[in-house]
Amino acid sequence: MFCEESVNVPGGFDGTRTVVVMTQQTASRNVTIVNPQGLHARPADLFVKLANQFESAIEVIKNGERVDGKSILSVLTLAAEQGTELTIEATGHDAAVAIDALTGLVDNGFVADEAVEDQGTNPQ
Repeated sequence: MFCEESVNVPGGFDGTRTVVVMTQQTASRNVTIVNPQGLHARPADLFVKLANQFESAIEVIKNGERVDGKSILSVLTLAAEQGTELTIEATGHDAAVAIDALTGLVDNGFVADEAVEDQGTNPQ
């Protein structure tokens, strides 16, 4: 989803002109790693595969460190153990749906069931 914002800038016949600026939707949510093994290779793989189903940019933040949520190596560098708090942030037209799906996966302990996977489909 894009939001429109009108901005007056110098130029045009009367000295100003109105330009419509399109901005992308950003959504974020805090999550806590609940599975006992933490965010190791298998859950990171599930997370990244789901993140890559969306057009939005996905970032995962831990203690101010921001990594690409679509890169398994980046996600693994967070070394997120059980109890670790993360912020998942998405920017793009499908950001809200991406956040819902990704936080659902984390909240379910990285159990990839049909309900979570269905949220991640990108209808076009």
